[in-house]
Amino acid sequence: MSSGMLFSNVARLCELSDGQEADFFVLMTQKDRLTTRDGKPYVRVGFRDARREVAFPIWSDAPWIRECEDWQPGEFYKVRGVYRETTYGPQLEIDKIRLVTDADRKEGFDPADFQPHTRFDPQAMFEELAGIVGQRIDEGPLRELVLQILQTNRQQLLSLPAATRNHHAFVGGWLEHVLNVTRTCVSLADKYAEHYPDLRPPLDKGLVVAGGVLHDIGKLRELESTPAGADYTPEGRLIGHVLQGRDIVRETAAQCPAERRIDEETLLRLEHIIVSHQRLPEWGSPQPPMTPEALLVHYADDIDAKFEMMVAALSEDTSSGPLTSTKNSLHLRLYRGTPQ
Repeated sequence: MSSGMLFSNVARLCELSDGQEADFFVLMTQKDRLTTRDGKPYVRVGFRDARREVAFPIWSDAPWIRECEDWQPGEFYKVRGVYRETTYGPQLEIDKIRLVTDADRKEGFDPADFQPHTRFDPQAMFEELAGIVGQRIDEGPLRELVLQILQTNRQQLLSLPAATRNHHAFVGGWLEHVLNVTRTCVSLADKYAEHYPDLRPPLDKGLVVAGGVLHDIGKLRELESTPAGADYTPEGRLIGHVLQGRDIVRETAAQCPAERRIDEETLLRLEHIIVSHQRLPEWGSPQPPMTPEALLVHYADDIDAKFEMMVAALSEDTSSGPLTSTKNSLHLRLYRGTPQ
């Protein structure tokens, strides 16, 4: 690997246009050894910055096939190459590559620049979320339980992604997603409590809000941060966030003084919201929503996740024409319209 090469006018991978040659910093995200249908070995590699990821094959007869054995996912590299947009997706033609050094900081290298971030201020989102809890859940054990979980885990929640892929898979994504879900929960709870005043038992609006805030709290134990982004912990792989969210709520409730402890019926209903919010067993929920509160939280969660996936698909698709390709997290062709 070239170590003494000189770079100038460093660009950003995400800003390169088709056919542009430049020097840029990247984070290696993948290196998979594969074989073609003819049985020939090749290596598929991936590089990214905060806003663009490029994955492409290095064929067995390519110049970099031996040298790429030394490349490691999670390492930062400085690359000189040409960015290409092809029918197989974005690719790179590498001319030179080496590991990043401390001297590269003078050229603008910063490891924090390689993780996508929420567009919003995490501190402000956290304060709004806690404010909704304080305003929309009646004073008592349920409000105290939710606030205690939030405050105890504040620092981790400020940066926690909502997922490893598909939706809100970026720094601060958990807060952005959960705040959106909770806002929707407030609206839905008000709407249906007013529309069905004779519902028995009455719709518990505070419980809907508590479920919106805590439905994904198990992500605290499911996910961990790595240089390449969020990844699953062993507990995340083996148990998942749904059951671990229930565990967090149960453990926190059990630690409360007896006189301030949430009653068993409310705790049961809150636990049900958490374990049912994915609705389907193949999505991780052992039970579907079986209470009005759980139903509202499920759909508030689902619409926010799906809408973010659609926005990402429309903004990231590079195909031409009125419809996108199916290479998106929804696996759908989306209609963006014809140019006017």
